[in-house]
Amino acid sequence: MGVLILLVAVLLIAVVFFVNLYNRLVTGRNRYQNAYSQIDVQLRRRYDLIPNLVESVKGYMAHERETLAAVINARNTAMSASRQAAQAPGDPRAMQQLAVAEGALDSTLGRFFALSEAYPDLKANQNMALLIEELRSTENRIAFARQAFNDAVTLYNTQREMFPGNLIAGSFNFNPAQLLEESAPEVKAVPRVSFS
Repeated sequence: MGVLILLVAVLLIAVVFFVNLYNRLVTGRNRYQNAYSQIDVQLRRRYDLIPNLVESVKGYMAHERETLAAVINARNTAMSASRQAAQAPGDPRAMQQLAVAEGALDSTLGRFFALSEAYPDLKANQNMALLIEELRSTENRIAFARQAFNDAVTLYNTQREMFPGNLIAGSFNFNPAQLLEESAPEVKAVPRVSFS
């Protein structure tokens, strides 16, 4: 009888241990998915600011239509990639596509801001200054949200790779999550805007 009680106790402890481990993996997955939703909020804010910025500049840069069109096209591509990534946060392919699209948008915005420097009236425009400041603030929020997402993904991936978590992760389809990394080294620099 004593052996049976001991066996039941060991079995109960093992079940509690594995349930706890499973729940930690679920929690980790939910955290990185929530962290991505914070990035998504900031990206949408950024995407909403860009058309306003372009509209503010159109009158001043009438002969720079190609640059304005490139900014809008890059924004639309990044929005599409963001929607796909939002459907599968942590999916390696979606995160890579988002990183590439965001890199292209950053690059196009950098060219846009460099061109805007050539227009003194534009640099003095209060609406333009406010929009640029709002965009700069949003860029900082995106950077913080990316960091939180990558921290959550790292914690989740660590939990799923460590023993015995790897046994449960493999058995219950806890797939690895992909970090949201910059697509190219030049993307890591935030576009600089100077009115001097």
